[in-house]
Amino acid sequence: MQKSLFTGRATLPLPLYYSAEVKAALAQQQAVVALESNVICQGLDYPQNLQTALALEQIVRAKGAVPATLAVLHGEIRVGLTEDELEYLATRPQIPKISSRDLAFVLASGSSGATTVACSLQIAAHAGIRFFASAGLGGVHRGAQQSMDISGDLIELTRNGLAVVCAGAKNILDLGLTLEFLETHNVPVVSYQFDDFPAFYCRSSGLKAPRRLDDPWQLAAALEWQAAIAPGISTLICTPTAEADALDAALVEQAITEATAAAAQAGISGNGLTRFIMKAVEKATAGLSAQANAAVLRHTTAVAAELAVVHARYCQQLQQDGSQAFG
Repeated sequence: MQKSLFTGRATLPLPLYYSAEVKAALAQQQAVVALESNVICQGLDYPQNLQTALALEQIVRAKGAVPATLAVLHGEIRVGLTEDELEYLATRPQIPKISSRDLAFVLASGSSGATTVACSLQIAAHAGIRFFASAGLGGVHRGAQQSMDISGDLIELTRNGLAVVCAGAKNILDLGLTLEFLETHNVPVVSYQFDDFPAFYCRSSGLKAPRRLDDPWQLAAALEWQAAIAPGISTLICTPTAEADALDAALVEQAITEATAAAAQAGISGNGLTRFIMKAVEKATAGLSAQANAAVLRHTTAVAAELAVVHARYCQQLQQDGSQAFG
């Protein structure tokens, strides 16, 4: 049993089970990139979901890092999945997606779940992984002044101290308010080698990023200073999708506006609204949005792996310098 930092009472040890590859990488302080599993169960159909999951892991390895796809299987938190476990998830779309608020109940029931961004951040922090890659975050929804619809992804950024690499936030959100929320909660937002805050499968939201950094070594240093100053606050690192894969922002915005109006007329809200709008965008782009989504995920995963490798080298250099200084 462990003791809670808040109450002093004994708490259950988390059932974290590492793959051999991830366990060895963490022990040797190598670069590890956490990946969510929600895209496997809920995002794509079989076999494309399995192919995408395997491709993302291969991208991470090709960049010199180790992938750690996260999931809960039969009441166990898996940090890194085997190919058989990936296929198990890919062929069972009935496995629910779980957010951070769901994790305790899934563990208590001994059931399974595919991790969302929020849940993945929570698990990665407990597992000792510093980098997480996703296509795009949730954020403040349009009309949140009345609905108070704000994604739990943003809350988790204030708790877990990770480097989160993504292509900004989804276009269906109020991106201006999303940036305001992040500023209010002192979450550093960095656009990597780009001026603007990206908008998922559109390169720019039309909003300037709070900060631009071009040097990965400087970014690695900033991450270590952030960990020293405010260890619970994550750093959001945004990278736009490649120009060849980007969608036309005006076309996407028109589809979102029309779909939002149609949803309001039909009384659709909550999670159903998000799915309704994303389907409308897919239809308006003749299916290109689904391809663009996959391209975004491949790109952000590659950038996360590159930055994780530089960060690992930076930390190794810090240790060497420290041992020489104090040895």
